[in-house]
Amino acid sequence: MKIIITGANGYIGSHVVKKLCDMGHNVIAVDLNNKNIDKRAEFCKIDILDSKFDDRLKSADACLHLAWQDGFNHFADSHIDNLTKHFDFLKQIIQNNCKSLTVMGTVHEIGYCEGRVTENTPCNPLSYYGIAKNTLRELINLYVQDKNVSLKWLRAYYIYGDDLSNHSVFTKLVQAAQSGQKTFPFTNGTNQFDFISIDDLAEQIAKSTVQDEITGIINVCSGKPVAIKDMIEDFIKKNSFDITLEYGKFPSRKYDSPVVYGDNTKILEILKGV
Repeated sequence: MKIIITGANGYIGSHVVKKLCDMGHNVIAVDLNNKNIDKRAEFCKIDILDSKFDDRLKSADACLHLAWQDGFNHFADSHIDNLTKHFDFLKQIIQNNCKSLTVMGTVHEIGYCEGRVTENTPCNPLSYYGIAKNTLRELINLYVQDKNVSLKWLRAYYIYGDDLSNHSVFTKLVQAAQSGQKTFPFTNGTNQFDFISIDDLAEQIAKSTVQDEITGIINVCSGKPVAIKDMIEDFIKKNSFDITLEYGKFPSRKYDSPVVYGDNTKILEILKGV
């Protein structure tokens, strides 16, 4: 398959590009630089937020849209400022004969929730990031209603692995340990999230992208909640860090659910079938 991947140089994108290349697909890697992009992919330096469509992206078999600015700054103005630009880009992809579209979403579309998130869980996003992603999903769903397009909306949760390329608490912990810190200020650590390694996530995204039997909202996740303090303590032990967590130094974010995890029914079906 000829597959366009936007945001191909990013934390998630670079891993997905490698996975799809390993699977034997023809990858068109779209980003502003190619520092982290597998050399087997065809790199296209394109600003997808530019209104002018690039002819190199015509007639692809599939498009995986990962590109997004400021994904770790949930209240950046760019989420709202760029929303219509993302929508315009995806419309142009479809207008240029792409019949299979996969877009990366986020658990932050849901807002405050306690328990398992299914594809039918109501969305009430509480950050600019969540609002923008949720709005894009609604817009593109409406746009493809009368078109022969397979649409898959992948909802990601909490990611770890390749941690110096991430911007998560795991990244900050590695940096603290490397700088010689002996303590690390933390929340109470009781929130339970759906954690997935970047390698497993890349596989789930890649295999979701290349199939069209299962569509709609697909949770790319582990399907089980784990307390963040357990994840962090295990991370410290595995890396032999000489550092102690200072629990309760920071409050939990108001929009973080006490327990949230994805229904992984669809992704398990996809993994079995691809």
